[in-house]
Amino acid sequence: MRLPVWLQPGLGLKRWLVLLLVGILFISLGLGYLLRQLYDTVPVPDFFYYLTLQFIPREGRILLFLLAGLAVIALALWQMNRSLISALVLTGRPDAVSLVHQRRQLARGPRVVAIGGGTGLSTLLRGLKEHTGNLAAIITVADDGGSSGRLRRELGVLPPGDFRQCIVALADAEPLMTSLFEYRFGDGEPSSLAGHSFGNLFISAMAGVTGDFERALRESGRVLAVRGEILPSTLADVVLWADLVDEAQVEGESHIPRSGVPIARVYLQPDDPPAYAEALRAILEADLIVIGPGSLYTSILPNLLVPDIMRAVRASQAVKVYVCNTATQPGETDGYSVHDHIQAILAHVGERTFDLTLVNENLTADFPVDWRPIAPPRGDVIAGGGRVTVQRADLIDQARPWRHDSIKLARAIMALYYQHTNHVRKRPWSRWA
Repeated sequence: MRLPVWLQPGLGLKRWLVLLLVGILFISLGLGYLLRQLYDTVPVPDFFYYLTLQFIPREGRILLFLLAGLAVIALALWQMNRSLISALVLTGRPDAVSLVHQRRQLARGPRVVAIGGGTGLSTLLRGLKEHTGNLAAIITVADDGGSSGRLRRELGVLPPGDFRQCIVALADAEPLMTSLFEYRFGDGEPSSLAGHSFGNLFISAMAGVTGDFERALRESGRVLAVRGEILPSTLADVVLWADLVDEAQVEGESHIPRSGVPIARVYLQPDDPPAYAEALRAILEADLIVIGPGSLYTSILPNLLVPDIMRAVRASQAVKVYVCNTATQPGETDGYSVHDHIQAILAHVGERTFDLTLVNENLTADFPVDWRPIAPPRGDVIAGGGRVTVQRADLIDQARPWRHDSIKLARAIMALYYQHTNHVRKRPWSRWA
């Protein structure tokens, strides 16, 4: 590692290096006055004439000591850079300078809140963490299926599955640790462990050790060096219900997509759970709020159905972007268009929910039979009594086109944010959705 790179802009080190040099200068002046005083008042042996280089002209001695001092400081900083800083760098990772510079730049990024759950939210966070270090993920707690559902019923904890995915997505730890958190016990394991992921068990155990789920999330995040906050929308034990178009009712997030009947509406029981205070704070302080992507009825709406969460979203001055899914979801949004997605959200939570809608425009990939691509509308969408502005971009993961590509999605969202904020500075913006 080369010493000059520590002097590049943005690291916040040059000011302290200058202060260090000023301190050394003050000490040197003090020592100079002391030596001068001793030289005038204390008799010294003759060899001090040669020890203090008095046989060299005074101008030469000044230049010689200045050059020697600079050389010693440079050597000391160089060796410190090699021996101490290098010890902090993990194998295969960028050098320490790059890490410091990256963290400093990310800390200056906008405050972004992402609302959702499941794979869609973790995909979004994986991309956004490369653009800002001020991230907060607000996650639904209505999950009642699989490993999360079993732990919720048996241990009485909030379902940890979506939280685990977001922790891994925001992790800045070694790949082995993230793989460990995602490890799922198979059928060959003891029946009590089969189907559980290690991360779910870790978070549940941490909740037992710390005494509360919120602290368990913070401590789990520390283990994987998470960039950002991971927050539940509520700490209440809520259950998601659905009314179907045939007037039947379905209880439980995991059962709703299995009904095979179109969904008329979803709602929470109890219907007025208190919002998590830290989630409200993050929303009200945000510069950018991203809703989605994710399962419309079982990941996105359960967060917005917490009344105080929706009130905070409306009150926030942040830019609000809804990310529409790239494909319909079997059993949940079969046959839905962009208009249907937007209309469903506005019908559940009312107007003024978001400013912009981001839609995928790349339909060239091969989608599975059950996952139909959602074509972008030709223009804006009329929904909820107003016009919804639609922005289009290539957002798909070519290997799995029914999902978003985290890098493409994050770039498109940040481009919308900076474009929107620049527009606001030039001309007032009228919020319509």
